[in-house]
Amino acid sequence: MDSHAKDSLAHDDLALLTPTQMGAADQASTAAGTKVATLMEAAGAAVAVAIGGHWVMRSVTVLCGPGNNGGDGFVTARHLAAAGWPVKVVLLGAREKLKGAAAEAAAKWTGEVSALGPKSLEGAGVVVDALFGAGLSRDLTGTALAVVTALKTAKIPICAIDTPSGLDGATGLVRGAAARADLTVTFFRKKPGHLLYPGRGLCGDLVVADIGTPVSALEAIAPHTWENGPGLWLDAYPWPEAESHKYKRGEVLVLGGEQITGASRMTALAAARAGAGMVTLAAPKPVWSLYAGALTDIIVLAFEDEAAWNGLLADKRRNVIAVGPGAGVGEATRRHVLAALATSRAVVLDADALTSFAEAPEDLFTAIRGPCVMTPHEGEFMRLFHFEGDKLSRTRAAARQSGAVVLLKGPDTVIAAPDGRAIINANAPPQLATGGSGDVLTGFVAALMAQGLAPFEAAAAGAWLHGAAAAEFGIGLVAKDLPEALPWVLQRLKALTDAHAATGTAP
Repeated sequence: MDSHAKDSLAHDDLALLTPTQMGAADQASTAAGTKVATLMEAAGAAVAVAIGGHWVMRSVTVLCGPGNNGGDGFVTARHLAAAGWPVKVVLLGAREKLKGAAAEAAAKWTGEVSALGPKSLEGAGVVVDALFGAGLSRDLTGTALAVVTALKTAKIPICAIDTPSGLDGATGLVRGAAARADLTVTFFRKKPGHLLYPGRGLCGDLVVADIGTPVSALEAIAPHTWENGPGLWLDAYPWPEAESHKYKRGEVLVLGGEQITGASRMTALAAARAGAGMVTLAAPKPVWSLYAGALTDIIVLAFEDEAAWNGLLADKRRNVIAVGPGAGVGEATRRHVLAALATSRAVVLDADALTSFAEAPEDLFTAIRGPCVMTPHEGEFMRLFHFEGDKLSRTRAAARQSGAVVLLKGPDTVIAAPDGRAIINANAPPQLATGGSGDVLTGFVAALMAQGLAPFEAAAAGAWLHGAAAAEFGIGLVAKDLPEALPWVLQRLKALTDAHAATGTAP
């Protein structure tokens, strides 16, 4: 990775920390002279403030666990009680078995503490879930499982501390059970589990509170997972320049299909809207007129066979090749993909280009010689890769195995590079779940690579712009609306870039 790419991913506010990394951050704080009890006090106070800003005063039941998450709950209870809220504290386990900062926090609570049990939720106007935080390493069992299961159906507003109990902060997966929170307050930085489903759907409104952890703690942790946002790639974004010309801004070659013609047309239009200097669509000769009549802003060239496709690839000005949307599954597409990869130029592979290798994925992986981005949905991913587990780990493993940047689509799109870096995209609205939206994403990513963005950054920027364009259009979106909405998103980003340039600040 070049230094520019490193700098583009150095924005601390977008870093995501696993529970283990968050523990390291806490250790860095204590090494710098901040006691765990001080961090806990700040955490509980922040939760109390968040609750006060979210609900009118009512009875609060705080469910405290046996660890530091429970300690945060005791501090929250004390601050709410001091502000006049009626507070009941319930504890899982014996108070005398609490240790360290949690024991100190419990000692400062002068009210009654009752044992966690079936009747703990009675009379609660708000429940503060402080049983277990993001670092839970096993499934909930026993009393904790029973109470969380009851909480799922109790229809009581919930504020979760760090994560809803039962949610794995590293993966977003549920361990036994987890009740959906209306509000989740976490500290210092988000966890992957806050953005990955099903965890993302369980957190409600997410607040990240500053509790005094120094940003310098990130230096020792060296995060390698980020939440997607312009701060990761905006400083490298390929805006048009005064002396730019169409060839300088790159040319995308899109393979068209004979049966499904709309998919590759949307890819080509998306690449043009996203700034590629030129876009050429290679249309099978029998349907050339259909493509040519529909695409007035795209060069449409007919081809008949593999030799003709290779002839189109021979023009080195076509610095990015997009293959897959509407191409058809079969041997012909396999050959077209392998020929594209043999150029060692940048290639974006989607849809049929991936499924065509389902029987022999290693043939695809060994053919990757240059920059390559794969953009599968879950079905296409499973045809090529056979990894189990959470989405972040699976995508990382796929990138490592294939040697390509892998963009695994979904409401929580994950982008991973072969070197282990990963990004979680969280701005995709529900209306993106429509046919053809993935074809547009392929075009966005291809255009950004054509203009010089590295594959990882191009995939990240393309995914974020895809979500932002969908949000810009709103409800009623169909795929062809995405390229039309993109200019409005880009204009705001350009204004942001210019404003930061004028003030000398980072985007």
